[in-house]
Amino acid sequence: MYDEILTLGERLADMLADFTGSWLFIGLLLLGLIAWTAINAALLMIRPIDPYPFILHNLILSCIAAIQVPAIMVSQKREEVRDRLPAEQDYQVNLKAEREIDLLHEKNDRLLHEQGEGGCSGSRRSRWT
Repeated sequence: MYDEILTLGERLADMLADFTGSWLFIGLLLLGLIAWTAINAALLMIRPIDPYPFILHNLILSCIAAIQVPAIMVSQKREEVRDRLPAEQDYQVNLKAEREIDLLHEKNDRLLHEQGEGGCSGSRRSRWT
């Protein structure tokens, strides 16, 4: 029901959040960082691509984070909205059940009063009627 109204951007944000939150992504990122550092350390004496302190490396990581964070936030916001829908439905069901229970209490009190047993004699009042 909810997935039918997704925009392209929301679907892309979900896919990016799913991938970047996976162990595969963490492993690939770790391998990339180790490879980048190893290659630059090995080439340090000859001609490194990105000499220490690896400024280009830090720039690439910052760009990855700058792209990831908004996409993850969009995905989390969508999940919050999606989770709110069943909670609202549960609230409505619980509210109706409480009303029905209050009506049953009133009916029970009325029957007990009519039979002369006194019941609660109006001490429990419904807040719905």
